[in-house]
Amino acid sequence: MISRKNMGSASPLLLITLVLGVCFATYNLVTMVMHNRSISKLTIYNSDGGIFVDPIVEMPESVRKLKRAKMPFHVALTATDAPYSKWQCRIMYYWYKKQKDLPGSEMGGFTRILHSGNPDNLMNEIPTVIVDPLPAGLDRGYIVLNRPWAFVQWLEKATIEEEYVLMAEPDHIFVTPLPNLAHGGYPAAFPFFYIKPDQNEKLLRKFFPEEMGPVTNIDPIGNSPVIIKKELLEKIAPTWMNVSLKMKDDPETDKTFGWVLEMYAYAVASALHGVQHILQKDFMLQPPWDLEIGKKYIIHYTYGCDYNMKGELTYGKIGEWRFDKRSFLRGPPPRNLPLPPPGVPESVVTLVKMVNEATANIPNWDAE
Repeated sequence: MISRKNMGSASPLLLITLVLGVCFATYNLVTMVMHNRSISKLTIYNSDGGIFVDPIVEMPESVRKLKRAKMPFHVALTATDAPYSKWQCRIMYYWYKKQKDLPGSEMGGFTRILHSGNPDNLMNEIPTVIVDPLPAGLDRGYIVLNRPWAFVQWLEKATIEEEYVLMAEPDHIFVTPLPNLAHGGYPAAFPFFYIKPDQNEKLLRKFFPEEMGPVTNIDPIGNSPVIIKKELLEKIAPTWMNVSLKMKDDPETDKTFGWVLEMYAYAVASALHGVQHILQKDFMLQPPWDLEIGKKYIIHYTYGCDYNMKGELTYGKIGEWRFDKRSFLRGPPPRNLPLPPPGVPESVVTLVKMVNEATANIPNWDAE
């Protein structure tokens, strides 16, 4: 038996031990909480699993290293019934089918969200859901203002088996099989160099009040390409639509943001819901500025590609050789487009070859 005297003499040692133990446990607890709640930085992943940290959101280590089962995502793109939109959708869907079941792919089902309000001649070729356009005149000639409204309707009326959704566009080509780049509640998005919230704080404060935090909480992204949990998109989409319309109604914002207004609206809507994205630089490449395919997943052919016969870029001036989707506003490009001259970057050569393969294999290609 330990006497009261011995207990008394041991008390200081026991107290010191207890205090040190509690401090150590508290330190570990605080460190763990701070590590797992760190949302002041944004992690940019590349395809090799390397990380580049940019000050917005840092992925918790436990999430980043978590080995997971396959997580398929539904591919969804918005489109119109115009010939310009239809031929791009056909090429996009061709490459989706080619890549879908290859190793590394987590692509699930596919939907063309047709926001023209009526069926067209691609209904039997591409899985399609018809939704209504905005009321006449509301988009004021800015057709992509229909995109958030189209997603709101689709999410309400469609049965989507997959837990995740990829928001894509007609001028996307899957150059390699695409895995699910999202991590749980962290959607994956491509960072656009021209989306600059920190340089547009005055405008953005009209839609993102100061009590919501710094404008750096707004990610430098658009809505596409984005892989996101369906339940998160269901929350964001109505806000995205409302912010888009409010931005369009504000003359200063409309003039400043121009054709990227709807992209800013998605970024703001996400931030209003406290959703931040993992920025994936390898998500997409954009010829002619990105020269190599590397380990990227999507070719986005939004820019014109103009070259002289020496293989030199003549951007801003129509080249001796060119590929520009806007050359085919009224109908599809012909089959077997001429390849670019020697010296043109791999990205442009690959783009034209992939367009040619698709058009050679899609039946009735010349049909609008």
